Amino acid sequence: MKQTLSKQARLDDVARLAGVSSATVSRFFNNPDVVAAATAERIRTAVDQIGYVPNLLAGGLATNRSRLVAALVPHLTNSIFAETVEAMVGELSAEGYTVMLGVTGLIDQTLDAQIQNALARRADTIIITGIVTDDEVRNRLKRSNATIIETWGLPEYPIDVAIGFSHEDVGVEIARFINTRGYQRPHLLSARSKRAMIRRDSLCREWSKFSNNEPTETLLDIPVHFGRARGAFAEIRRLDPMPDIVVCGSDSLAQGIIVEAKSVGLRVPDDLAVIGFGNSMIAGEMRPTITSVEIDGARIARVTAEVMKKRATGQSQDENKIDIGFRIVARESA
Repeated sequence: MKQTLSKQARLDDVARLAGVSSATVSRFFNNPDVVAAATAERIRTAVDQIGYVPNLLAGGLATNRSRLVAALVPHLTNSIFAETVEAMVGELSAEGYTVMLGVTGLIDQTLDAQIQNALARRADTIIITGIVTDDEVRNRLKRSNATIIETWGLPEYPIDVAIGFSHEDVGVEIARFINTRGYQRPHLLSARSKRAMIRRDSLCREWSKFSNNEPTETLLDIPVHFGRARGAFAEIRRLDPMPDIVVCGSDSLAQGIIVEAKSVGLRVPDDLAVIGFGNSMIAGEMRPTITSVEIDGARIARVTAEVMKKRATGQSQDENKIDIGFRIVARESA
């Protein structure tokens, strides 16, 4: 049972109650695995008994490591990054890190402010969803002592380490997939983001090798969500000729297009095929199931944790660009 104390419990109090030295308690909090199991159990019991809360900031100053990770994402609403973030928090928490989540939106000043906050709090690692293009921000990150990991992209010159995939290659493979399936009139339903535009431009270039019919398109402001598909579908229906396949920038948009198409009596994929992006849970559960581009968010999280572990132990990181790849999961919708 936790004791009620008149003053805040100290590390020395834990050591005295556990029958170990203060240095042993300190080692336990910094790296529990280096302490014998029986000793660790006595320390845990003492901590619980007196209600001790370790001063991790003080420990971080002593070891020059805060064990704080800042994970920055553009948005969370219907986000294709959610699986990656969830897996990342799980992986890093298991390694003893605290993850601070920041939502940057699409404004460069917001990203800059979030990065400043992370640096001010002496984050060991800053994980950025996407590629930082602002030279001033890039230089500031390069000068910092933090490990900088750019995810969901593979820039030509990473700030530090990039873990992701080629959006250009995604566009190429979707164009080839559409062609091999025999579709003739693709319509692109994309978000107004740098990554989406890279996929879109690449798809159009590759598609021009197969057809003289340029894809039609609808661009949507971020964040995109299920409801945006309603207005987009109305626009698609007015096109003459109507597209035979819609390539969506997310699975939630693909779901919305399918629902709208079925509501007016169209058959998917016979009258209108649909492709999503992200291979979220809904893609496999929707009826019809949604053909989608799968990005292994859990693998991004695992590789990120591996890079951080190497840095923490002083090991060198051989690669500064790690391609985790992608695949098109063909299902009923296309």
